[in-house]
Amino acid sequence: AAALIVTLLCGCDIPSANLNNVSVNNTRHNKMTCFGRENRLKRLKLSKNKVGASFRSRGRRRKRSFQTAESRATWSGFRWNSEDSSTSAQHEFKLISSTFALTGDSAHNQAMVHWSGQNSSVILMLTKYFDFSLGSVTESSLWRSTDYGTTYEKLNEKVGPKTILSYLYVSPNNKRKIMLLTDPEVESSLLISLDEGASYQRYHLAFDILSLLFHPEQEDWILAYGHDQKLYVSVEFGRRWQLVHESVVPNRFYWSKLGLDKEPGMIHLETSVSDRQSQYITCKLQNCSEANKGRPFPGFISPDSLVVQDQYVFIQVPMGGRPVHYVSYKRNAFFPMKLPKYILPKDLQIVSTDDNQVVAAVQDWHQNDSYNLYMSEARGLFFTLALENIVSSGGPEGNIMIDLYEVAGIKGVFLSNKVVENQVKTFITYNKGRDWHLLQAPTTDLKGSRLYCVQPYCSLHLHLHVSDNPYTSGNIVSKESAPGIIVASGTIGPELTAYNVSIFITSDAGNTWREVFEEEYSVLFLNQGGALVAIRHTPLPIRHIWLSFDEGKRWNKYSFTPSPLYVDGVLGEPGEDTLIMTIFGHFSHRSEWQLVKIDFKAIFNRRCNTDDYQTWQLHNGGKVCIMGVKRIFQNLKPNTRCVKSRDQYISQMSDSCPCTEADFECDYGFERQSDGGCTPVFWFVPSSVSTDCTTGDSFLNTTGYRKALSNNCTAETLGKYSPRSQRCPRQAPRGLQLVTSEGTLTATMGDNVTFLVFLDESDGSTTSITLDFGDGTAISYANISSIVDGVKHIFSKVGIYRVAATALNSLGSERVLLYLHVTCLLEQVQLSAPSVVIRNEAVNLSTVLKPSYVGSVTYYWWFNNHTEPVMTLVGGMSFTFSKEGTHTVTVQVSVGNTVLQDKITVAVYEHFRSHVLSFSSNLEAFNPGVAEWRQDISRVVKDSMVQVSSPVQAVFIPPQLSLVLLSALNQDLIQFTLRPGVQINVYATRLSPAPIMDTSESGHNGATVIMLVSVVFVGLAVFVIYKFKSVNCLVQGVPATPASTAMQKTTLSHKLK
Repeated sequence: AAALIVTLLCGCDIPSANLNNVSVNNTRHNKMTCFGRENRLKRLKLSKNKVGASFRSRGRRRKRSFQTAESRATWSGFRWNSEDSSTSAQHEFKLISSTFALTGDSAHNQAMVHWSGQNSSVILMLTKYFDFSLGSVTESSLWRSTDYGTTYEKLNEKVGPKTILSYLYVSPNNKRKIMLLTDPEVESSLLISLDEGASYQRYHLAFDILSLLFHPEQEDWILAYGHDQKLYVSVEFGRRWQLVHESVVPNRFYWSKLGLDKEPGMIHLETSVSDRQSQYITCKLQNCSEANKGRPFPGFISPDSLVVQDQYVFIQVPMGGRPVHYVSYKRNAFFPMKLPKYILPKDLQIVSTDDNQVVAAVQDWHQNDSYNLYMSEARGLFFTLALENIVSSGGPEGNIMIDLYEVAGIKGVFLSNKVVENQVKTFITYNKGRDWHLLQAPTTDLKGSRLYCVQPYCSLHLHLHVSDNPYTSGNIVSKESAPGIIVASGTIGPELTAYNVSIFITSDAGNTWREVFEEEYSVLFLNQGGALVAIRHTPLPIRHIWLSFDEGKRWNKYSFTPSPLYVDGVLGEPGEDTLIMTIFGHFSHRSEWQLVKIDFKAIFNRRCNTDDYQTWQLHNGGKVCIMGVKRIFQNLKPNTRCVKSRDQYISQMSDSCPCTEADFECDYGFERQSDGGCTPVFWFVPSSVSTDCTTGDSFLNTTGYRKALSNNCTAETLGKYSPRSQRCPRQAPRGLQLVTSEGTLTATMGDNVTFLVFLDESDGSTTSITLDFGDGTAISYANISSIVDGVKHIFSKVGIYRVAATALNSLGSERVLLYLHVTCLLEQVQLSAPSVVIRNEAVNLSTVLKPSYVGSVTYYWWFNNHTEPVMTLVGGMSFTFSKEGTHTVTVQVSVGNTVLQDKITVAVYEHFRSHVLSFSSNLEAFNPGVAEWRQDISRVVKDSMVQVSSPVQAVFIPPQLSLVLLSALNQDLIQFTLRPGVQINVYATRLSPAPIMDTSESGHNGATVIMLVSVVFVGLAVFVIYKFKSVNCLVQGVPATPASTAMQKTTLSHKLK
């Protein structure tokens, strides 16, 4: 049977924003989404080289799939695993339906569907054949219905008979504006419709679109991300595009938010600087020049970590080998997020920013398949633990899926699967994480037999995962239009299992549950929750569905088609008002798609009135005061078949409840004890005062409790729960921190270095801050608020600088140090060593750098094929070769982020003698300073010597140096032509012992050449060592020389040029 492969049209499905551990997760759908406010359109990227499911790929099998917009349509897809063996004896009702075949599309394996809704009868459908072997779309058809799906018109001729369409986009602010994208393998263009798909205009693109982000208010403003990491903008709904910025990180661009950002046309961007560094910038919509860029955070951030959501901006910065997460509230300065001390997060996900509060899921250093849930205060700075060990798993796009589900329609109700003693159990909270408890299992099973299930040994456990595909059926569903109703698959027992799964339903937001099916069904909401539709999962074709008009207590069987249909998916109109549903399927695996339109209007014979409703009160185990209020909801009386109006499911709130202990959570630095009280954790000092407390003013000092932000209880006498007003005390500085904005301890000479200073406790207004940069420059500030954006400084010399920050007031001071390594760019490294050495005698190896002094350097030496290097902090070392032959020596020089290397070959003999030669000065002008040049000169010199000597001497040199050769050298007979018009003479200087070292102050200009004459079995060998021209950086204002470094401690080989 067919499975589904889909993408979103509305832009609410965003793959995890998790490149380096900061992600956004929508708990309502258990997946990374836009919280219903962003309109990002992500093109589905299908795997070309893997079969089966994985974190980043879909299956390679031929699949039929539908794509649609969740924010505009009700849907369900199906996983087939049981037969359609319903109770055949049950009376069968018939539904009014019509069937339309998409003729000619039998080979197509994907579809995208858009239903405008909002009193519109138009449905658009793009079907296509995606060739998994090619990784592209090879066929497509565009269909349009104007009668709610009764009939469809094929529009291939209107868009161009040879046009291959790949994606269908719809403006979230104006459903009449449609955008079709052609397959870039054929052509890159857009087809734009302004009349709900009736007509189109073609516009060619100069780039390939990978994803789109619509503006939340301006219907014609669109950001487009290309395959080349360039971001483009259009203010004319795609008719013209303008480049905004290059090197933009995927999915890390955001529109400004009205009331928070300075301008409505501003964009938040994360741009890539290197593999390890990104930058957070803001710029104007159509003018992102360097002069117009803003840099809200002074420095680099971790790649793929920018999240802009509601009033908050989140980034991550590596510091000291650990990630530090920062938050900006209402676009103000960034501050580190304060998790409980000794929490060392491997991963942090922003779960929600609703209700002016940040909910974060954190994977601690010891966790692998679970996360802890934390809640913040309004600024998103201080976090307290809400729930430990929540189950996690990998999502379809490499994102993290957390078993945390927010129940739609009732604020503060969450379900979560938690690991308890190696068992997975489902817990529920009614007050946004303050209290959690197990789910009460049904009292009877589906047959009415009594169930004996006693907590904590037995309870109801639910599968909270959504499907890998956002438009296949998930394990759990709830709707804003039907508060209190939750339908989910699960099991009863000591823990959650994957077998013996049944379908359960609750009508009172999770207090009591009923088993409604023993097998897997997809349950859809009809008539705004006034009726439920169930379709069985089965590998066989079906022609029946089930309807319930009493919230799942009784089900009636209806036939929707005369011929059995393999079901691929279900689409309901957005808003669920017109009572029309379309079932997609096929009569056989080779047939074209069949679209069965079902009209439920005949079942509902009138509009609902007030007499059709009953009320129910939300409670938590009998407690009716939840989040400080009593909430009363309306639902239809059982078996009432009337059409609901949109405003008839709104909850009715009673008077607020007086505040009690249940309305308060433990404040930062406090933990809840078994008696319900909050006491300080061992590492927390309750008397500490933050730097924003000014002497003479008052502040509210915590008593260990804080009122939940979304709690609406009436504050009368709060007693111990109320913070106490105290005068800001005068205190000495405490908790001073000094870091660079990049989180590193290295910098490049001449670059701006930004230092960030943080102070945990003190009177911020009277505490001065002094920074001494260690280079003779120091600067002081009256208070820390003056340097929230950091302090910039440029180091003009190479060295290791001790940077000191001092916080000082009348009660004391605190000082912290940071040792900063300032280097300049290493351009070249030259390894110097004797070309020929004697066995078992120590030889000296050294390096020459260009520039000669670049700061702190580490040297790595490899000899022959040894896998482990020898590491030194100086540029020279001594080594003894124990075997004759040719040996390779490699040195790597590491300076900051730069690593360069050089390699030489050393000949090792039992015995030899050498003679030093020199050349005419004109040779130096042609010296490129590369090893190949030296080798070629050596060969030419040797050939020249052989020509003036006897053939015998050319093969074997006797113990005494040949008089013929010396005579030839003295008579300038050894010479060669370097290039036309350039003649080089070779001169003899002196006989020298091995190993070969140049210790002379030769009167000859030019490169020094050493000729080796072996007395054993080698014959004549010539080796050339060339001059190394150096360029120096400044070392405290004095040009560096070899004598100023550790190189002088080695050997005379430093004089080798």
